[in-house]
Amino acid sequence: MEQQQPERREGRSFPERKGQKRKLEEGAAAAAEDREISTSTTTDGGGDAILNEIAAQVSVLNSAFSWQESDRAAAKRATQVLAELAKNAEDLVNVIVDGGAVPALMTHLQAPPYIDGDLAQKPFEHEVEKGSAFALGLLAIKPEYQKLIVDKGALPHLVNLLKRSKDCSTSRAVNSVIRRAADAITNLAHENSSIKTRVRLEGGIPPLVDLLEFSDSKVQRAAAGALRTLAFKNDDNKNQIVECSALPKLILMLGSEDAAIHYEAVGVIGNLVHSSPNIKKEVLSAGALQPVIGLLSSCCPESQREAALLLGQFASTDSDCKVHIVQRGAVRPLIEMLQSPDVQLKEMSAFALGRLAQDSHNQAGIAHSGGLGPLLKLLDSRNGSLQHNAAFALYGLADNEDNVSDFIRVGGIQKLQDGEFIVQATKDCVSKTLKRLEEKIHGRVLRHLLYLMRISEKSIQRRVALALAHLCSPEDQRTIFIDENGIFISSCLLTGLELLLGLLGSTNTKQQLDGAAALYKLANKSMALSPVDAAPPSPTQRVYLGEQYVNSATLSDVTFLVEGRRFYAHRICLLASSDAFRAMFDGGYREKDARDIEIPNIKWEVFELMMRFIYTGSVDITIEISQDLLRAADQYLLEGLKRLCEYTIAQDITLENIGGMYDLSEAFHAMSLRQACILALTKSTTNLQGLRL
Repeated sequence: MEQQQPERREGRSFPERKGQKRKLEEGAAAAAEDREISTSTTTDGGGDAILNEIAAQVSVLNSAFSWQESDRAAAKRATQVLAELAKNAEDLVNVIVDGGAVPALMTHLQAPPYIDGDLAQKPFEHEVEKGSAFALGLLAIKPEYQKLIVDKGALPHLVNLLKRSKDCSTSRAVNSVIRRAADAITNLAHENSSIKTRVRLEGGIPPLVDLLEFSDSKVQRAAAGALRTLAFKNDDNKNQIVECSALPKLILMLGSEDAAIHYEAVGVIGNLVHSSPNIKKEVLSAGALQPVIGLLSSCCPESQREAALLLGQFASTDSDCKVHIVQRGAVRPLIEMLQSPDVQLKEMSAFALGRLAQDSHNQAGIAHSGGLGPLLKLLDSRNGSLQHNAAFALYGLADNEDNVSDFIRVGGIQKLQDGEFIVQATKDCVSKTLKRLEEKIHGRVLRHLLYLMRISEKSIQRRVALALAHLCSPEDQRTIFIDENGIFISSCLLTGLELLLGLLGSTNTKQQLDGAAALYKLANKSMALSPVDAAPPSPTQRVYLGEQYVNSATLSDVTFLVEGRRFYAHRICLLASSDAFRAMFDGGYREKDARDIEIPNIKWEVFELMMRFIYTGSVDITIEISQDLLRAADQYLLEGLKRLCEYTIAQDITLENIGGMYDLSEAFHAMSLRQACILALTKSTTNLQGLRL
């Protein structure tokens, strides 16, 4: 069972992260830098006034491309006015673009030609270019304008601006123009794969990597933000970033005291390793592990989230890496993050712990560091991803015998049994977790639980009794709850059965229900069964499309591919048939909007019978195909078909095959088949000691 990885975010430097902007970007002084134009200039007046203002500024840009001081001052102001309009009123972006601002701004991404007679000094050097890059970056916030800006030739000019520090002495103006160029590249490439590639082809990646060592922290951050976007889901860009020796620089940035620096750096590394096993190994070899673990204790929640997600990705590399992450101190801060009010922080930490918990060396350590309680609490979340990540982590912890008693002591069994789980994958995960725990309740684990039932306080004793009633084998249940030589060491101690009966008299309704359920479970296992119990119930009354629509192209809106053959189906019929198909077509799975859906691991004959049942409500099942059809019915949550299969299989039970039949019933939670197996055993004189009960 594999855990679904949370989706990585591409990243964007500004202004999408408005909350972080104040916290991680300019701060008050730098914010003032780009607000030199009075707000009255950009907001006063009606629509005609704004149109006139835009037209006027575009006209200035088109006529003021020279080193004359008056032209430079006018061009600088024009770029600032357009930027303010785009930044403060998103609905004006369309008007600005329609007014011809893009080619006008593009002209001023480069310095004007130097003509004989111009003064030796260059007024407002870099500042006009900075304003143009800033304005174009704001226009690129709207995806529909990204290609327009790039097609007009923006990328070569922006890449040249990134290199200005090599040609000029470092100054605030140089720093600002480089930063705005990097931000513009980020916005142009955001969620646009073709533009990411064009940035690489224009030579934009090497100067961005060089800027990771720039003296100005804002430039470093802007360059990292651009690289983060360029690396997202673009393998060629990832490889070039690594080839340009970015990893050592990024790892040094992880240790920065500037939260904005290490947030962007960990984001770049995360996007580099995403779906790239070779780069992941290079990142680890370069020494990233300890700095990333250090970010778990950062004061910046965004860096903590990125670090936890990255550790989860590292943990999938190999077993040794999982162990190293735990040995280097990641577990306690991850557990602390589980209790944060930040939902995303909890989700990422649960994801990382889930990956770490799949290694046997880590499982006891996570539980004994206090991880069980917070993970169980997250099962109450109404966030499906968070709930599933917690369930997956618990599934891993349940694999270690040393954790079983802790699960039971903190009420984990009842939590798993009573939880309301949002998606089917979480339900399956919880079911497998309970099965894991059940398989371990024997030998020393059982002896320890019986010890707890003798010496613990009453609440723990009851939790143990409830867990044993549900999970331990029938023979052990008989000893613990029924036989006189059960659980006692003196006359004042209660048997397991008395503990359960005591719950019925509790003033707590939940305890009453738990006790009743446990007693019902015990009674169900010990009562005699009749052959009728193995028969399926009558089909629930419902409307079926009918035989004529089985594998019919008429009105078909979805096609399944089974063993290379097409099977025509109708979504409305499938949606009404089971939770599995409802999740497939109405949830977040990739099949939701697919026209052709491949069905692996099911034979054509089995799939055709399953669909015939969905369309008609009945089907003839032969013993030869019954087990394969049971697997399919269980996979697609078709309980009616499942019971029909169980009934058919039960007719073929013999003393020679009963062990396999019982295993089959356990594997697919086929309770009618299981009862039929038990009934056959009780009617035989066969020695039961070798059977798995």
